[in-house]
Amino acid sequence: MYDIYDMNSVLISGVLFVSMVAAIQVGHRTGRINQGSANESINAHVYAIQASLLGVLALLLGFTFSLALQRFDSRSIALVDEANAIGTTYLRAQLLPKSVRGEVRKLLQNYVELRVQEDAISLNDKAKRQILLAESNQVLDALWNYAQRAVEEDKSPVTTGLFIQSLNDSIDTYGRRIAELNRHLPESILFILYITFLLTGGVIGHSAGLAGHRPSFVTFILVAMIVVLAFIIIDLDRPRRGLIRVDRSSLVNLKVAIDASQAVGALPSVSEDILNHAVTGPS
Repeated sequence: MYDIYDMNSVLISGVLFVSMVAAIQVGHRTGRINQGSANESINAHVYAIQASLLGVLALLLGFTFSLALQRFDSRSIALVDEANAIGTTYLRAQLLPKSVRGEVRKLLQNYVELRVQEDAISLNDKAKRQILLAESNQVLDALWNYAQRAVEEDKSPVTTGLFIQSLNDSIDTYGRRIAELNRHLPESILFILYITFLLTGGVIGHSAGLAGHRPSFVTFILVAMIVVLAFIIIDLDRPRRGLIRVDRSSLVNLKVAIDASQAVGALPSVSEDILNHAVTGPS
């Protein structure tokens, strides 16, 4: 299904700007036509409606911006939580029996590689994204099978129990992050916002026509500001292909740290220091 999210942000902003300018011009023409029959009470009534519509528009813009920013923050937090969970799982893999420890660490290295690859592609590239998500699920299934084998060999809650807990957290944060990425602003809200834009533009143009003058330059500055704010709202709702993107350094740094740990066979204490630094940053 082709929806608003599939459209280019610049195109949407351009359509919005042209639509508002057109609405102002149409409103101005109707205002000039009715100018002769207008009196002070009618003008006052139109001005009151104009002020009310501007207030409604400001309220809708504020609400929509807050919602978009909240979802952007949720995606950012979800990415950091996922990186932390994977890093902890990798560290606790050191506690597993030797018969499964090496394979689990390799699987986790492969898993974080898949997550970095999936994080680098656009949400619109659905085919490639589905392939990477399917491979990630396969790795998680394999990790869970190794966790079951580890429990059979060592039922200690201090060793295998801690690993299973962190693996559960990794699976949970994986699902939570996918859900956050798939949540966007409801199109019904964007449609209502668009209709309010047009109505506001029409009334502004109509009031100018009743007053006997063309819309001033300040009017188009207002339109430009509204369009810019709408663009920011849309951009915040597109965390992977907009100008404002979620910082993915936590996941990338984790991959670098795990690759380095696997390459040099670092001791547990050294690995823990590297991974904690990669995920949480220097203290």
